Amino acid sequence: MGLLIFQFLLITFFTGMENMHKGSPEKISGSDVVIVTSCEDFEVSGDGSAEPWGKTEWINIPQRVEKPDTYSTRAKVLYSETGIYFLFDCQDKILTATMMEDNLNLWEEDVVEVFLWTEEDFPVYFEYEISPLNYELPIIVPNYNGDFFGWLPWHYEGERKTRHATSTRGGQKEPNAAIEAWMAEFFIPYKLLSPLQNVPPEPGTKWRANMYRIDYDQGQTQFTWQKVSKTFHDYKKFGTFIFE
Repeated sequence: MGLLIFQFLLITFFTGMENMHKGSPEKISGSDVVIVTSCEDFEVSGDGSAEPWGKTEWINIPQRVEKPDTYSTRAKVLYSETGIYFLFDCQDKILTATMMEDNLNLWEEDVVEVFLWTEEDFPVYFEYEISPLNYELPIIVPNYNGDFFGWLPWHYEGERKTRHATSTRGGQKEPNAAIEAWMAEFFIPYKLLSPLQNVPPEPGTKWRANMYRIDYDQGQTQFTWQKVSKTFHDYKKFGTFIFE
C-alpha cells in the first residue's frame, strides 16, 4: 500500500512538472511569461479576423497611470516559420492621431509598441510602433546602460518588410474621430531582425520582450505588459516570450 502511494505521488509530481513546462497562454496571461503559439503564415487585415488568432488567448496590458477613465488594452502573439505576429485591441474614445507618414515621433500620439530583445547577452533590441492610422516606426535600438538611440532599417523591402493594418470600432479611422476602440495587427519578419541573435526562434527559444500602449484622451496615459521604471527602454524589466 505504501509503495502504491509513493508511485502515485511520483506520477502526480512529474505530470505537474510536464504541464508546467508546456505552459498555456490562458493560464499565464498577466504574468511575466507568455508561451507563443506557432501558426501557418496568414494575411493581416487589421481586425483580428484571421482564423489562427483563435489558437491563442488575450494578454492584458494594464493601464499604469490612474485617470478618471480606465481603458482596456489587450494583445495576442503568434509565430510562424517566417516571422512573429501581434494583435492589439485598445478601448478608446478619441483617436488622437494626426501624423500621416511613417518613421515620425509616433509615440507623441496614440500608439502601440512592441520591443523584442532576442538575446540577453547583446543589449540591442527591435522596437516597433504603429499608430491607429496605420503608420509605423521600425527601429533597431542599441542600449548601453540607458544610453540608447534607434536606427531605421536599410533596404527595407521585399522579405524584410513588415505587414500591418489597423481598424476602428464605433467611429471612423480618421484624426480626432470619436470611437469605441481601435485595433492594430502586424507581422514582423525575422529577416528584418538581422543581425540580432537567437533568430529565428525554435521551439523552446526564449526572447525578452515588452508590449506597450500610449493614449492621450486624458493626458499621456501609459499601458505596459511588464511594468517599467522611467522609460519603455528599461529592458531589464522586460518579460519573456517562450516559443512553443
